[in-house]
Parts: sequence; C-alpha cells; structure tokens
Amino acid sequence: MQERRRKRRWVIAAAAGAVVVALGLALFKPWLLFIDVRVDEQLPTVAASTVGSSPSPERTAPSATAKPTSGSPSTAPAGPVQLAEGRLISHEHATTGTVRIVRQPGGSRVLTLENLDTSNGPDVHVWLSAADVVEGTAGWFTAGSAEHYDLGLIKGNQGNQVYAIPDDVDLSRYRSVDLWCVQFSVSFGAAQLSL
Repeated sequence: MQERRRKRRWVIAAAAGAVVVALGLALFKPWLLFIDVRVDEQLPTVAASTVGSSPSPERTAPSATAKPTSGSPSTAPAGPVQLAEGRLISHEHATTGTVRIVRQPGGSRVLTLENLDTSNGPDVHVWLSAADVVEGTAGWFTAGSAEHYDLGLIKGNQGNQVYAIPDDVDLSRYRSVDLWCVQFSVSFGAAQLSL
C-alpha cells in the first residue's frame, strides 16, 4: 500500500514536472538564443553632405500644400536625407548597430537598422520611443512606461533592415529607438536619436 502511494506520487510529480518543462519551453523558447536570423535588405544611400545637416524631422517633411513657384528651382534633395541617427547600446542582451531615420526623395520616411547584432528572442519589436535611453540595468524597462510607436516585429537579429514609418507619425515625439521584447516587457537594446 505504502509503495503504491509512493509510486503514484512519483508519477504525479513526473507529470507535473513534464508540464512545467513544456510550459517553460513554450514561453521562453531558449533555442532561439542559438539560432541567428540574418536579414540584409537594401539600405537607402544617404549623401555625405546631408548627414546631420537637416533640422528637426518634422520641419523637413514636405508639405502637401506647398507648391514650387514656376521658374524657381526645386529645393527637394535628389537622394535620401538622414533625419536622425543613433548607436544601439546593450540592455538585457548584447546589442550593437546603427539606427537611422531617413526621408526618401518622395517624402516617405524609413527607419534603418544597420549592422545589427543582438540575440534572437520571442516577440521582439522595433519601437520609436519617447523615453531617453538609460545605460545599464536601469534602462531595461524605461521604454515600457513611455509613449511609443510600434514599427512591428524585428525581421532578424542580425544584418541590415528597413522599416517604413507611416506619414502620420510625428517624429518629434520620439527620442529613441528600442528593440523591445513584448512578451517579457524588457529592452534588448536601444539607441538615443540625435539630429
């Protein structure tokens, strides 16, 4: 009788342990730490003369109502113009790379992640954030409590990537870019934007 109870307890404990392990694997997806996803999209080429020379992102956006006067030369640049730039720093995971916000000749804006290298993880998104970047563990959670605009899931944890910024997004409201793990509410890495 005693032995039967022990056996039953062992079976229940083993089943409970298996459930805990299965839930842990489904939630944390630890295998992602060993799998790299490289994305190498074509980045807009910004002329050296325009880098860092433009005013605020909103002042440089083309006006829908502005029309060039006849006979006056067009002031629109011939190529992409860099509006902001920042270097990614590490938070929860080692993260490096460059972030740029670029206005295309037609007026559309994109965010680029250049030479990105971070850990792969579940549910990591690219956020424009109103929070300032804070180094160290104190900065791991700052973006979560600030206003943000979600540009979507990260395409890969390495390489070069381009994300469209909708026309109605007011870039003057956002000071940084954050690689935010939505599932665990933590920053993998972030970049303070400078004009």
